[in-house]
Amino acid sequence: MTKEDGSPKRDNFTRNLVVAVVVGVVLLMLVPTLVSKKSDNSAAIPAIASVKDGYGISFNTDLASAPKIDIYEDFQCPYCAGFEGLTGEYIDGLIKNKEAKVVYHLMSFIGLESLSAANAAGCAADDGKFLEFHKLLYANQPKTENSGTWTNEYLKAAGQGVGVSSQKFSSCIDDLKYANWTKNIANEAGSKNVNSTPTIFINGKKIDNAKDLVSLDAFKAAVAKG
Repeated sequence: MTKEDGSPKRDNFTRNLVVAVVVGVVLLMLVPTLVSKKSDNSAAIPAIASVKDGYGISFNTDLASAPKIDIYEDFQCPYCAGFEGLTGEYIDGLIKNKEAKVVYHLMSFIGLESLSAANAAGCAADDGKFLEFHKLLYANQPKTENSGTWTNEYLKAAGQGVGVSSQKFSSCIDDLKYANWTKNIANEAGSKNVNSTPTIFINGKKIDNAKDLVSLDAFKAAVAKG
């Protein structure tokens, strides 16, 4: 999320936004329930996407005993931006220090710009810049959904902002290379009865939005508890 001058909003606002999610949970954006019954096994997927983990972008797949965090999100979802602002640094630390297996499931139910953003994030993942790109998009989330802000050129420029500027990256965006991959994610999410974003599972257990997302300490406690 950003201020009107383009700078990132501070943590206090983000925390208030997450509290708003708790108070207004019924207003969470619903994921369509109509998904295909079969995944497209021929779909191109990003380098670090894991079919085993529901086609999500996966980190620390080699960890056996550490907690597993599954995050279902949509880049246009303001509550997802709030969750990223609240927990992003902590989760990045878990990944970097190999303290948790983390899987990002990129939903695209809000509209075409969600699809474009998810696809571009997959493209960035191929260059080892997923986390940086993920953070940048949320920090600059448009105030209005499907406003026309996240064009291909914008997403390419965002890539340059995190150090990705190859022709391969540009072509990946222009061609919507991973569009069918996002459909597979939606299919897997439907099978898990995911009906809102953000939806978080820890060790396969869906955590309570009204309790575990209200503060960073509550989320940390949920991770520790498993």
